[in-house]
Amino acid sequence: MNPHHHLDLSTLVSYAAGALAVEMAVVAATHLATCAHCRERLQEAERIGGCLLEQQQPVPSPLPEQRQAQLRDAMLRQLDDATPALPPAPARSTPYEEEDRLPAPLHPYFGTSYRALKWRWMAPGVHCIRASGTRTGTLLLLKIGPGRSMPVHSHGGAELTQILRGAYHDALGHFAPGDVADLDSSVEHQPVTVPGTACICVSALNAPLRFSGWVARQLQPLFKL
Repeated sequence: MNPHHHLDLSTLVSYAAGALAVEMAVVAATHLATCAHCRERLQEAERIGGCLLEQQQPVPSPLPEQRQAQLRDAMLRQLDDATPALPPAPARSTPYEEEDRLPAPLHPYFGTSYRALKWRWMAPGVHCIRASGTRTGTLLLLKIGPGRSMPVHSHGGAELTQILRGAYHDALGHFAPGDVADLDSSVEHQPVTVPGTACICVSALNAPLRFSGWVARQLQPLFKL
């Protein structure tokens, strides 16, 4: 597997600092399990973060949020100044399509087997499974039938979506197994799944979606997205 869409640098830095919400961290970990490119960048972020922590001098009782923001900004600056990102290397994991086993980071929330998943109807051609016990956002598996167009929408906050099986395309490109969509509130798109096979993905949201169409907005309370 050779992903073409990767985690944003700021997401990697937050992951390295332990600052991602649990739901986002689960999707990030799922991507990292199959993406050598992002693992390389994560290691660099962890190295820089460790050096910055060692260099920090005691200061009079700053707020924890201030320290975290200062460290994150410093890590981003140093990563931007580092050598160019390495090209993607061969992944060490088995491609998702060739096995029944879900990626390991998803096991505590959805179990281990694709065949054992109990999908719930959400809309024509769309089924989902919501993870229980999440507190800071939404974590769910989505199964979207082949050749389906999702409603045009933007995001009230951040969204991380990792493709597990099948594929879709939108204005940002073609997303296949192993690819991750790391989106913020500035992105508006309309995913369209490719013909032939259902698209299965895991998504984390920290705020509701914003639908452009009137019908989708009216149905949003039923979707709970």
